[in-house]
Amino acid sequence: MNFGSLKGLFRLELRANELGIGKARDLSFLDSLTNCSSLQWVDVSRNCLSGALPNSIANLSTQLTFLSLGSNMIFGNIPSGIQNLIGLTLLGMEYNYLTGTIPIGVGKLNKLEELYFDSNGLSGKIPPSLGNITRLYDLYIPSNLGNCINLNLIYLFNNNFSGTLPNQLFSIPSLIELQAGNNFFTNLPHEASYLKALGTFNVSNNKLSGEIPSWLGNFLSLEYLVLDGNFFQGSIPSTFSTLKGLRYLDLSRNNLSGKIPRYLEKFSLEYLILSFNNFEGELLKQGVFGNDPFMNLSYAELYKATDEFSLANLIGTGSFGVVYKGILDHVGTMVAVKVFNLQQQGALQSFMAECKALRNIRHRNLVKILTCCSSIDFKGNDFKALVYEYMSNGSLENWLHGEGHDQSRRNLKFTQRLNIAIDVASALDYLHNHCQTSIIHQDLKPSNILLDEDMIAHVGDFGLARFLSEVAHSSSVGMKGSIGSIALEYAMGGKASTQGDVCSYGILLLEMITGKGPTDDVFKDNLSLHHFAKLALAERVMEIVNPQLLLEESEVIQGNENQINTRNRMHDCLISMVKIGVLCSAESPRKRMQMRDVVAEMHTIKDLYLGVMIQRDKQVRSQILDEGLSYLRHY
Repeated sequence: MNFGSLKGLFRLELRANELGIGKARDLSFLDSLTNCSSLQWVDVSRNCLSGALPNSIANLSTQLTFLSLGSNMIFGNIPSGIQNLIGLTLLGMEYNYLTGTIPIGVGKLNKLEELYFDSNGLSGKIPPSLGNITRLYDLYIPSNLGNCINLNLIYLFNNNFSGTLPNQLFSIPSLIELQAGNNFFTNLPHEASYLKALGTFNVSNNKLSGEIPSWLGNFLSLEYLVLDGNFFQGSIPSTFSTLKGLRYLDLSRNNLSGKIPRYLEKFSLEYLILSFNNFEGELLKQGVFGNDPFMNLSYAELYKATDEFSLANLIGTGSFGVVYKGILDHVGTMVAVKVFNLQQQGALQSFMAECKALRNIRHRNLVKILTCCSSIDFKGNDFKALVYEYMSNGSLENWLHGEGHDQSRRNLKFTQRLNIAIDVASALDYLHNHCQTSIIHQDLKPSNILLDEDMIAHVGDFGLARFLSEVAHSSSVGMKGSIGSIALEYAMGGKASTQGDVCSYGILLLEMITGKGPTDDVFKDNLSLHHFAKLALAERVMEIVNPQLLLEESEVIQGNENQINTRNRMHDCLISMVKIGVLCSAESPRKRMQMRDVVAEMHTIKDLYLGVMIQRDKQVRSQILDEGLSYLRHY
């Protein structure tokens, strides 16, 4: 298409369409834009444009402030003439197939505030000229950035960068988050400046070796420290004892050795992952390492705790029994008591299956069993019950589809849905890949996902769970699980498999985004939730998103200065989650994702969303500060 005759054109926005046919000439329209001397804005992101960037891009108007080419299929090198676009405040080329190095001349674009080159195939050395761009506050490429004193976020992940992570990155006083995972970095600096604001440091899945640098202990604001998937050796540094604000520490899949430091008992960690190393010695017992010993409870004690199993304390019903809340007198602990109806066929087998599955597994995102009770009731009948930690925020089912007076508080924000999705994916990844024997849940659905007081999700109800080793030596198991949530192969008599759980997860994820359950009235005439979402990818995804999330999106966008870029990132998060849901719920098990990959992709989405929120919060803090200074000047 020839835009050359549009002499007065100053804004061209074509994002989120299906432009391009995957041919080398898809980008030829850029040639004609060189005649548009008033051009200030070009956004053709999220299309199907292919080919290499033409050298004519260097001849676009010097008034151009916004150039976004992300999420296409552009390949080849970045033209060196990009340095001529001296008016740019945003340059986006993320999520393409670009190769080669970052041109040194990019450092001449000293008005840049946002720069996105992430998720390409870029390689080579880091151009030191990028340190000249002092206005940057969002950067999604690696660079020598010591002079960028206002920079908050650096995202380097999912590229092919190698060598040493530059020391200058650790001299930016405003830096809050540094993400450098999934590259080929081989070294960290020998020393680094103190960054008082740094809250996230992620260098997972690189080629880093040697001992973990002791200077990481100087970053006292660290909440997320992720070093997994490298070749670190030696012990955990003693300087880490100062990182008392840590919430997430992942040192797994390294060659670390020695004892686990006792100071970790005093930390309020939410995640601590030390697996696949060479640690030795006694396992710590206090703090996050501690367990409640199993209690011996009689029928009489449970009868009293639940006020004689009163209807007022009934909190749930299932295929094989009912669940009551209660308070144990001798410890004052609120618990959930699952009482099995032994007159129901399969109830005893369900009780045994849960006991067998839960006795040797421990994970933050699994419902914690406190004890079991196998006894006789007051009438001489067999009585069997399981006692769990009480989840004060009920089930995800109620939050998604609650009715009546409860609906007023059943409004899950996007960040809560995202965290719940990550929690559930982490639980399944643990069951499938990190247990001594892999476990298949077989009944994943919103009513079996419980939320604690902090809205952390816990997968429960293992009444249909099976060990993978048992399934391998069995015949087909027939249809088990819940209609709408189970995999197609189960309905056809296929064997249980981890891929069946993946399918149920995909349906769950789509349910959280669309607000529609798999048995919703709209799904008839062979239309399923999977096909409903698949038909909407990617251009019509916003049409199927829960309206509540769209309302929240508008509030977030209004809180950001660069509203268009914020909207784009929010949409990318939602589209990516729908894509994962569709892939996981594919009809063919072989086309579904693995849970370990789902966890990684969901964390990538969270990183993108956190970038949106951090920038918004920064602007809010700045506004509050300005108002406060104005007040002080007035008085």
